[in-house]
Amino acid sequence: MSTLQGKTILMSGGSRGIGLAIALRAAQDGANIAILAKTDTPHPKLEGTVHTAAAAIEEAGGKALPIVGDVRNADDVTEAVIKTQGEFGGIDAIVNNASVIDLSGSVDVALKKYDLMQDVNERGTFLLSRAAVPMLLEAENPHILSLSPPINLSPKWLGSHTAYTLAKYGMTLATLGIGAEFPTIAANTLWPETTIATAAVKFALGGDRMMAVSRTPEVYADAAYAVLTTPASELSGQTLIVEDVLRDRGVTDFARYAAIPGTPDEALHPDLFID
Repeated sequence: MSTLQGKTILMSGGSRGIGLAIALRAAQDGANIAILAKTDTPHPKLEGTVHTAAAAIEEAGGKALPIVGDVRNADDVTEAVIKTQGEFGGIDAIVNNASVIDLSGSVDVALKKYDLMQDVNERGTFLLSRAAVPMLLEAENPHILSLSPPINLSPKWLGSHTAYTLAKYGMTLATLGIGAEFPTIAANTLWPETTIATAAVKFALGGDRMMAVSRTPEVYADAAYAVLTTPASELSGQTLIVEDVLRDRGVTDFARYAAIPGTPDEALHPDLFID
């Protein structure tokens, strides 16, 4: 596979940031992209809604289907799969992008936020992937791609923010598990070496200072594109690293992905779960 033209992607989240960048890269090929997100109306601090994302996808050359719903809700997820199939005739790929971050320690994290992280990250990934399995089994090149990290059991990561670690590792385990259960579906995770300049990094990790030492969402989008255009039989059950995927495709210069042009690679901040 060398193109996503005419292929259908159903993504959780995607109103902004990494998810939207992945959608826009696919749209350049003329892909169909359905976005399941709660952002029906503008957020006071965050740009983008499911509707503005759909408009951007159409402008980039793709076909968009905005679906307002909650990935935690099984009925919403089922409806999203049905709507996507009805609009585009099938589903070729699932991108589990929706995620919640809270880096509080175990004593300090609010149980409400703990539940939210588990429900969106882990449960949402499982629900959406499971609901799409019947469609994916009929696809020519079926993929499940989750934006979650490799399982790093170093105490550094297990002990830093246990609740968030559980939620992100849950995404990875759900993805790899479904891939093992349905071996004709390529199921992989994708995670960057460096932090990515998104609202989550700005508000949860360190403000403008952290944004300045991050890469742009386009690096994630290019790597996701490379994965989704790979034959399913050749790539499954892997916890992939964004930059490694691109290096394998011949990329040697990552300077264009720096959030601030000219920032050397060694000055960029490693992402969580990367030693």
